[in-house]
Amino acid sequence: MNSSSIGLRPPRHRVDPRCRRWWTAQVALWMAGPLVVAVALGLVLFPWVLLVAAGWAAATAVALVAVPRVRWAIHRWEATDTAIYSRSGLFWEEWRAAPLSRVQTVDKTRGPLQRQFGLATVVVTTASSSGAVRISALDAAQAEEMVDRLTLLAEDDQRDAT
Repeated sequence: MNSSSIGLRPPRHRVDPRCRRWWTAQVALWMAGPLVVAVALGLVLFPWVLLVAAGWAAATAVALVAVPRVRWAIHRWEATDTAIYSRSGLFWEEWRAAPLSRVQTVDKTRGPLQRQFGLATVVVTTASSSGAVRISALDAAQAEEMVDRLTLLAEDDQRDAT
């Protein structure tokens, strides 16, 4: 059974547009290491490895263009007064929804690369064994506001439940 057959709609909001540059930088950093190693090995020890390096360079070029576009097309989020929703993924799309009554913690995280691009991630932890709901690539100020809002809503919801 897919999500559309039971009435779920995609979350409404896109992540911050700066995420495309952030994702491009991530791809570049991940792909650069093996490329440098392959070129070095090819130049110093095994010339045939330069063919592998050329293939890796071509794959890197494709990934630098494709990965940010695909992720931009998939990533969405929404926070209502009753739940938080996210859709993310690259190769495997993941939909997550958490009722605010189940929220245990709401956190904001920012790695060095995210800080460089003015972005942050909101992490909503619940009692679920599937893990937290993560919304990456939000504007840092927007993420701070969301953390404050969700924390207050979750506190109110849990107070009503007791």
